[in-house]
Amino acid sequence: MSEHISFHDEIQKNKLKSILLIVVIFILFIILGYVISMILDPSYFFIIMVFATIFSLSYVLISYYNSDKIALASVKAKLASSTEHRVFYHAAESMSIASGLPMPKLYVMESEEINAFASGRNPEKAVICVTTGALKKLNKQELEGVIAHEMSHIANYDIRFMTLTAVLIGMVSIIAQMFLRGLWFTNIGKNRDGRAQIFLIIIGIIFAILAPIAAQIVSLAISRKREFGADATGVKFTRYPVGLANALKKIKSEHISEREKKSRFPKAMAPLFISDPFKRKVQNLFSTHPNIDDRIRKLESM
Repeated sequence: MSEHISFHDEIQKNKLKSILLIVVIFILFIILGYVISMILDPSYFFIIMVFATIFSLSYVLISYYNSDKIALASVKAKLASSTEHRVFYHAAESMSIASGLPMPKLYVMESEEINAFASGRNPEKAVICVTTGALKKLNKQELEGVIAHEMSHIANYDIRFMTLTAVLIGMVSIIAQMFLRGLWFTNIGKNRDGRAQIFLIIIGIIFAILAPIAAQIVSLAISRKREFGADATGVKFTRYPVGLANALKKIKSEHISEREKKSRFPKAMAPLFISDPFKRKVQNLFSTHPNIDDRIRKLESM
């Protein structure tokens, strides 16, 4: 018999882990900026940080304020009909009442696969989109479980949180690219000790290459933690973990052809979905979602 898991404890644990991972990315950003400034000139540290922050914020905030439009357009979603998609509307209304959140705008995308995602910068601007496959294959409790999961992303401000992550990753990547490209055009350290400077440059190059990769790995770890958190918060809304657990079991048992996996959705959209739309079987540091069996096990223990 598996140990009982409290959804309250699970929510708090995953929030804490997400915050700690954000701190890790920020530390990477500071270290990378410091190493590069030591190679170029210590007085450049502040300038490098300000430039990377402004550039990354400008780029990401444009996407942030249009996140729902970009996401919906990329999957060719259409506004759901209150008559044709009545079950979808009822499930969303029930979860809106349970969560205390405003009713999100509802959309449907063409796909035989069971999947869904939420987007929008705040609860007032939120949207939820489900596949036609989800509406066909899920019963009332399972669909409510999926909607509750997506409402949880909205309630937990996960879009805002992941935007912060994207800003930090962008800053790390920008600094790394500035340094690597600048090596070709600057006469670095001409008045410094040669061996020490060469050593610093080698360390800088290694760190500039590895830091963006490490930041991306941490970002995906945050994404996986937010999925566990959304599962737990979804149970808080429905008080019925079996619904979402059974929906995930149906998702796991689906068979999608390789051609369909590659052609249906943009890869950048993958972290938004309730499950990996590309059905990648190998679980590793670059996985966008936690292992589906682990998610089912946790839900069945609540």
